[in-house]
Amino acid sequence: MAEVVSFRMDGSDRGEGPVLMERRDGALRLTLNSPPTNSLSIAVMEQLHAGLRLAEEDASIRLVVIASTGKVFSAGHDLKELTAHRSDDDGGRAFYERSMRLCADLMLAITRLPKPVIAEVDGLATAAGCQLVASCDLAICTDTATFCTPGVNIGLFCSTPMVALSRATHRKQAMEMLLTGETIDASTAKEFGLVNRIVPKQYLDQVIAKYASVIAAKSPLTLTIGKEAFYHQIELPVSEAYDYAIRVMVENMMAKDAKEGIGAFLEKRHPVWTGE
Repeated sequence: MAEVVSFRMDGSDRGEGPVLMERRDGALRLTLNSPPTNSLSIAVMEQLHAGLRLAEEDASIRLVVIASTGKVFSAGHDLKELTAHRSDDDGGRAFYERSMRLCADLMLAITRLPKPVIAEVDGLATAAGCQLVASCDLAICTDTATFCTPGVNIGLFCSTPMVALSRATHRKQAMEMLLTGETIDASTAKEFGLVNRIVPKQYLDQVIAKYASVIAAKSPLTLTIGKEAFYHQIELPVSEAYDYAIRVMVENMMAKDAKEGIGAFLEKRHPVWTGE
């Protein structure tokens, strides 16, 4: 039986709030809970940041799943919140800078978290919501999920979502989404490289649980080393990437978990990880 503990970011155990947290067999689920849009308001982004910090600090948490309630995974930035600040003395510039910076820092925090992050997408992921999916290490969606970067339709090019999108998909496919603003279906998103797998809605929890179980069974040190190395090397020229990867591989070989894992493989037994 899976251990499930639900709580709010403020520490209470009430099942409400813009972001719900739930521990389940080594995974921390962060669920966007502001339907119908699940927008990335300042409050929501701050709570997601807090959840990622908890995941980083708590050794019992092996990975993070970002999910949502309702029919929309996330509609991105809260346009009503942004528009309300047009009446500020500076026309809203300081608030817009704060909101965009907080969002960018959130996406970077996902990438830099020394634990895997999986997007569980059931519904529409649009603009910064699509950026959130693109920023996660893995993305599993239902066969009815849809994705778009529609800023161009309202005179606001999705420049910050573009950063994650262009790194998750091929350039021309990213530009297609950014220039047209049109919605793509799950199959197209998989073809573009935005998601890993498409599953029927009724099997989404089961598939996510399987991924979580498989990942949680690995050496936490190895996952940390590997995730950091992946995002570092991908920005390097290929020869520099190999030089860097060689250094990482040698250091990884010196770790106790590598010694244990190789020994267990040769001895045909299950490894016992210490995270060292």
